[in-house]
This record gives sequence, structure tokens and C-alpha cells, in this order.
Amino acid sequence: MILVHNGNLVNTVKLRSELLNDDFRHINTTSDSEVLINIFASSLEKNSSGKLNDDAIVNAVKEVHERVEGAYSVIMIILGYGLVAFRDPHGIRPLVFGSKDDSNHMVASESVALDCLGYKTSRDISPGETMIFKPDGSISNYTYESTKKINPCIFEYVYLARPDSTIEGVNVYESRLSMGRFLAKKVKEVLTKEELDSIDVVIPIPATSRTSALPMSIELGKELKEGFIKNRYIGRTFIMPGQKIRKKSVRQKLNTINIEFNNKNVLLVDDSIVRGNTSEQIIKMARDAGAKKVFFASASPPIRYPNVYGIDMPYVKELVAHGKTVEEIAETIGADKLIYQDLDDLIAAVQENNPEINDFDCSCFNGEYITGGVDDEFLQNLHKTR
Repeated sequence: MILVHNGNLVNTVKLRSELLNDDFRHINTTSDSEVLINIFASSLEKNSSGKLNDDAIVNAVKEVHERVEGAYSVIMIILGYGLVAFRDPHGIRPLVFGSKDDSNHMVASESVALDCLGYKTSRDISPGETMIFKPDGSISNYTYESTKKINPCIFEYVYLARPDSTIEGVNVYESRLSMGRFLAKKVKEVLTKEELDSIDVVIPIPATSRTSALPMSIELGKELKEGFIKNRYIGRTFIMPGQKIRKKSVRQKLNTINIEFNNKNVLLVDDSIVRGNTSEQIIKMARDAGAKKVFFASASPPIRYPNVYGIDMPYVKELVAHGKTVEEIAETIGADKLIYQDLDDLIAAVQENNPEINDFDCSCFNGEYITGGVDDEFLQNLHKTR
């Protein structure tokens, strides 16, 4: 068997102990993917009765759902049988499938992957659902009865997903346009009339925030300009290891177009503020380029809590917003004024494009973890497992 998964398990310590003492399986690495495949394999061995079939696979996935806590979207290949795909019952991480014809199918985290390879997206794989793709092209799907709420991760729409993807029926691009409209309303509430009137230009931080900045500039009646040029060969800085590397990478990643800043009051727009390193460096770059005042708007609320479901920002002391007021964060990053999106408005912006989604995983914003296995002890020990 070969397994890949998108997400993060939160009860791996317990599962490792169970696998060793109850399932008699030895884990060789620190990867939670190895834990996941061993939970599945152990259950498959118990359920197959020497014969591999759909029922045995579905029962093995059911045991995974019952034993594992956390986020996981899984794709597996079982040699000689086919491809198996399933999601955790909360549907925290995305998973979608599509087809090119009756015998060629594809499973991926985002629909854009299917689009680029000429596959037509069929639908999202439902939370808890198991899908089995056979070598002859046939597809079988099996639902999972659960009392757990469906909670897709809202940070996918804020930052992680590509704008040309559609997740849970929500086009990511459209959701970010909605975020920009809601954020413009918040800017009008926070800034005084004099401050609003003083803004000369709205400048997005490339590239994710460009979409939200467009409706903001329209709602505020301000020009939208490109003030930063992005080096396409530098990756996302917030997932880079170490503060020193992240700070250095910001300067390598972005360069200013000085004429858009010189002697102007600017409103910078970004999708989010995680550790604050990028924002601090960008504001300094704007001032070095001649900006008189720098207002800063975030399309997401303050990230005050660790994300434990597969986003690499777990250590709470690294989060610039943890334990600080908005004014204190603004002082830390060097902004004249800082405006954050309200969580209710962020949720409304995504729901605007699919009202059938009732709940989201918003744990990094509100500290409410939707799965078991996340307690104070777990959160306090997170930095030890990085």
C-alpha cells in the first residue's frame, strides 16, 4: 500500500502506543502518515478474512474514523486492487475527484489540479466518505454515518488555496472578493474621516491579497496600485524554518516600486498576519520608499491560537497577535493603524458563496478546536514536536 495525506493527526501519541501494544505494529518514523497507514492496515487485516474486497476496505476506513482524531484527506493505492480516497468526518481538509473519461479518474486536494491536467471536476468527496476507484474505471462510493459537524478549514479560503480552485462549492476567488467588500466596511468603521480622506492609494501585498484589495479600492473610492513586485522563485515565507530565514526571505521576495509610495499615505492589504515578520518588513520597505503614513488591513481576523490541523504555525508564542491588543500589534509591526477583518464577516464572506455550509474550522482565530485530542497539555507540548 502507498498512502499520502493532507492534514495532521492530533492523537498520534496515543495511537503509537495502541499500535505497539494492541496491534503489534512497530512505527519507524515520526510521520503521522505512517501512523495512519498502520491503523488502516491493521484494521484491513482484521476485516478482510483473507479476502480483499470493498467491504473490508470500507470497514478499515470506518475504524480509522473511530480511532483517529484530527484532519486527514487521504489517497491510497492498494496494489492489485485500486485507488482509495477518504476524508475525516469533519471534512477539515479538502478533497475532490474528477474524470477525463470513463476509465481515467483523478483525486486531489484542489480542483485546479484536475483542471490543469484536463480532468473535469465531478464533486468534493464528502466528509467521512470512502471512494474506491478500480483499474477497470469503475467507481464505488460509501457514505459514513456520523454525528460530527462538517467544518471545512476557513483558512483554505483566506490563504492556502489557489484562487482558481473551488472547494465545497465555493469559488475561492469569489470568496476573496467578498472578503474585500466586508473588510472595506470595517476600514470605514475604524478609520476617522480625516484618515480615510488622507489615503492616496490601496496597495496589495502580492499575491493572495490582490483579489481582496480590488473590491476594497472600489468601496473606498481609492486608486488600486501595484507597489510591490514579487520574486516568483521565493516560496511562502510563513512556513520557512527560523525567524532569521523568514526575515531575510521577505527582502528577497519583494521589491518596491518607489513612485507608488513616495510622499503618499498608503493602505496596504494582506490576506493575514501570522508571526508579523513579513508585515513588519513590508511596512519598513514602504516607509523606506517614501510613504508618509502606512495603514495596514488584514483580510482575516487576528491569528491568536495555534493551528493543529495541518498548517505550519503551531507554536503560540510565535504568533504576533497572541495576548496582544490590535493597537499593540500595530505598534509591533510599525503600522500607523491596523484593521482586522471580523470573524463573523469572514464567515459571512465564504457563506455568501455557499449558504449550505453552516460551520467552519476557525480554531486559529477563536481557539475552538472541533476534534477531540486537543487539550492544554497537547497545546503546551506543540513546540516540542516541531
